[in-house]
Order: sequence, then structure tokens, then C-alpha cells
Amino acid sequence: MPIGKLDHYSIRTLDVEASRRFYTEVMGFEVGFRPQFNFPGLWLYNEKKYPESYGVVHIVGADLNDPAGLKEYLGDKGLDTLDGTGAVDHMAFAATGLAEMRAKLRRLNVPCRERTVPSLGLHQVFFEDPSSVTIELNYPAAEAA
Repeated sequence: MPIGKLDHYSIRTLDVEASRRFYTEVMGFEVGFRPQFNFPGLWLYNEKKYPESYGVVHIVGADLNDPAGLKEYLGDKGLDTLDGTGAVDHMAFAATGLAEMRAKLRRLNVPCRERTVPSLGLHQVFFEDPSSVTIELNYPAAEAA
């Protein structure tokens, strides 16, 4: 059975709203359909919407006052696991429109790092979301010239 492209990634957070703002304002994703779970959160979409897609990023709210639903559904994790990517280094997306993204990151005061990989014809932009998850955007190197 072949495995296809990555479907989505999930981020546990204590601040669902900060994640919503980041992924809608910086990344340009849209909040969309999410099943009724016994914990807070939202699903973010970038191209195809439900039912053709289940979103690209799932924000999983860790409710300290009512952790039972999340613990039952996804298992228990300590609060110290809610920062960064752990063993996963970063999440990457193919992208176009480097100039517009640079302007948006400056306008929203999102620090970033850039580098070009000439052998791949790729220009990479790295930055962190509110949970310190590193995001990589890959642009055609010609856009950086």
C-alpha cells in the first residue's frame, strides 16, 4: 500500500487564538470544518476544503480546566511538550510569492531566516509559529534573485 503526501500536522497549544491568528494572518490559511471533539481546537485549510480535505494544520487546544476529553482522544502529554517541535525539526510547504511573504512577515513582525540551495533551485524561508514550531516555505530560487 503506497503512502501519499503528508495529510496534516497537529499542534497542541494553550493558546488556540494565537495559533488561529498566526495561521490565518501569516500563512493565509482559513478556519474550516472540524468535527465536534471534547476539547477545544480548530482545523485550518489552505486549498481544498472539507470534504475533499481534512485541513493542513489541526490546532489542538489543551484546556487545563478540563483535560479529560483531550487525554481520552489523543493521550496525555505534559505541559513541557507544548513548546517547539521536539524530535520533528520543521514543517515545510511549497510556495510562490516570495516578495509578498517577505512584506507580510515584516508587517507582522515575524522574524525569519532565509537561504538559497542552488543545487535544488530552491529558496527557503524559516520562521516559528506561536508554539515555537518551525515552518519552512520553499520558493523557486528565481524569486529570490
